[in-house]
Amino acid sequence: MLRVRCLRGGSRGAEAAHLIGTMVGRAVTGWVQRAFRSTASSAAAVQPAAADEDTVSDSDRLECPVCAYNEWDPLEEVIVGRAENARVPPFTVEVKANTYEKYWPFYQKYGGQTFPEEHSKKAVAEIEEMCNILRLEGVTVRRPEPIDWSFQYTTPDFTSTGMYAAMPRDILLVVGNEIIEAPMAWRARFFEYRAYRPLIKEYFQKGAKWTTAPKPTMADELYDQDYPIRTVEDRHKLAAQGKFVTTEHEPCFDAADFIRAGRDIFVQRSQVTNFMGIEWMQRHLAPTYKVHIISFTDPNPMHIDATFNIIGPGLVLSNPDRPCHQIKMFEKAGWNVVKPPTPLIPDDHPLWMSSKWLSMNVLMLDEKRVMVDANETSIQKMFERLGITPIKVSIRHANSLGGGFHCWTADVRRRGTLQSYFSY
Repeated sequence: MLRVRCLRGGSRGAEAAHLIGTMVGRAVTGWVQRAFRSTASSAAAVQPAAADEDTVSDSDRLECPVCAYNEWDPLEEVIVGRAENARVPPFTVEVKANTYEKYWPFYQKYGGQTFPEEHSKKAVAEIEEMCNILRLEGVTVRRPEPIDWSFQYTTPDFTSTGMYAAMPRDILLVVGNEIIEAPMAWRARFFEYRAYRPLIKEYFQKGAKWTTAPKPTMADELYDQDYPIRTVEDRHKLAAQGKFVTTEHEPCFDAADFIRAGRDIFVQRSQVTNFMGIEWMQRHLAPTYKVHIISFTDPNPMHIDATFNIIGPGLVLSNPDRPCHQIKMFEKAGWNVVKPPTPLIPDDHPLWMSSKWLSMNVLMLDEKRVMVDANETSIQKMFERLGITPIKVSIRHANSLGGGFHCWTADVRRRGTLQSYFSY
């Protein structure tokens, strides 16, 4: 299938030329797709279906706008989150367990309110620029609906205000041609799915599978109300003992605790993902996919992609500060395990909901292009040594809201087929 791609230029004039090229490319691609669809339909009438169930034909892909099997096949369509109207979550027990003590006064002061206005404005501008660059790189960008998150809502089990629709990776996981909507674990994120429903309904109407995991009640029993955290040492001890703020009262998980490598999907038990949630995913995806539980020396496990980020077939970034307990399993399978350099983000930059290791929370546009923070020159050089071209974008202020490039996006369509990359 013919693809017309644009490469990012270094000047505004060049960007304009590339944008025009993209528009022309889409028009040509649309004509070719229509012609191909007609040809493929005729051919299907006289040719037997392929026996290999792993093969996804171009005609199949044209019928379904959703298809992704890993984190690195050529990216064609992506959902990018919104920083608009973002609010600080109320300072509840599950939020306290996922944030560090130095930021607790911030939550106590701003919980339920908007993030500081000047900071939010800069985050919005950064994400808009990120969207522009993705488009110039030939990627279709979709956005969730803007929603007012200030309204207080009440269920039979709790009362809360909302948070944001900034991190689609947390709530949406695409496996093949299926969109899985995660149940989430924070009360402030209970209704976050509403921002994505128009997009998901559109994908469903065009042929995608759509699954919503069981929605937890988020009753008090889901959380250890007396979770004993005071220091980082407390967190290390509790995590090493397998104790987390979420209990096994009912299934819960954030999609960002799962990372894909074809037939193998890796997940961690974390503050927001419990074993019941993992078991639900294992049963749901079997037998086509195998979900492996892996663990790390991590005082505050929440979302796997700033700890263990798979960026290519047999190529993974493994956080040196949070070593993987099962790393020998990957080395024996012939994987290249790369330890990224220490992040360069200053100590005084606010990271209210994350760590400095968002530097490794990158988005692969394909095996040879990666979207990386413009300020993180050390990791840029690491990628260049790996033969991967960095696409540099600054999202420092967006980082403060809790995520890097991988968090701020959910890939909808990557051009590739289902394969196995892991032997065990």
